[in-house]
Amino acid sequence: MRLRINCMVALIGLAAGVLWGQHTPSPALLVLAKSDQALAIVDPVTLKVVAHVPAGPDPHEVVASPDGRLAFISNYGFGAYHTISVVNLPAQKALPRIDLGILLGPHGLAFAGGELYFTAEVNEVLGRYNPLTRRIDWILGTGQMRTHMIEVSRNLDHIYTSNVNSGTISIIEKVTARPGPLPLPRVGGQRALLPAGPGGPGPHPSRVFWRQTVLQTGVGTEGFDISPDGSELWSAASQNGTISIIDIGTKRIVQTLQAHLQGANRVRFTPNGKYVFASSLLGGERGDLAIFDAHTRKQVVRMALGHGAAGILMQPDGSRAYVACSPDNYVAVIDLSTLKVIGRIYPGKGPDGMAWAVQR
Repeated sequence: MRLRINCMVALIGLAAGVLWGQHTPSPALLVLAKSDQALAIVDPVTLKVVAHVPAGPDPHEVVASPDGRLAFISNYGFGAYHTISVVNLPAQKALPRIDLGILLGPHGLAFAGGELYFTAEVNEVLGRYNPLTRRIDWILGTGQMRTHMIEVSRNLDHIYTSNVNSGTISIIEKVTARPGPLPLPRVGGQRALLPAGPGGPGPHPSRVFWRQTVLQTGVGTEGFDISPDGSELWSAASQNGTISIIDIGTKRIVQTLQAHLQGANRVRFTPNGKYVFASSLLGGERGDLAIFDAHTRKQVVRMALGHGAAGILMQPDGSRAYVACSPDNYVAVIDLSTLKVIGRIYPGKGPDGMAWAVQR
């Protein structure tokens, strides 16, 4: 009898240990398994998947809310879908999706100022969704084909996008200006002026405008990143195999690297700004990951991780990089001090977009 009780206690303890061990860690590494249509929640200490949560059709990019409790996932489908999936990370549960209506092909995501910014490729626009009001409260057209990835500055005055088929990078600046009075048709030989508001004629209030600078960077421009000090933007062109370096202050391309990186997919700076990682989905003899010295702009390492690489994510403390080897169904873990592969994560089929979630 005592043996049976002891066994039961042991089994209960083991089961409790398994349940307790499956909670969402903080920080948590989020990895999209595209082919499984799932979000893998990974413990970055053990490199083990603790949960899989449905991520909607064709999930491509993922970001977490600042409090680390929600994940937002773009359902892309090359324009077939118009939703963003939402996951409650502590509960490891899918929530109702965000319906974007006529905005098709959401892809790039960024969380800034308490709101979710996204791109919609088919419509050639970027938009902003407010999680509190549950409404899209702002849309801006780029006029560029396949507006794909997006970054938003911390003070919300600059937005950057890549535009794949146009082969361009857009730098979009917030400008506050006081517009002049708007002319109305002539009446009796005199030109009337549009009143400033309900109070009639008077000074015109300042308004916010967005000014776009479009830079031609190469056919298939997709992945890009901004240096930690905010001075440079590096973008990769998949068909050209080149990397364009843009001086953000002057909004000019200062150098084009012949990186021989056909199929270039993503670009990421290390947190200290020392290295730039660029991945290629094609792989091949030259390797599918190139690492450049950001100062000298010279390649320092070329890695053959598998049959192609896509998403890249840096660990915030600067110790590791994570590279999604989509065709081989794993994520390579790279030590940033040695630039060597030190482990693998198996999140599911077709890993790509990744993000960090830190619960606060």
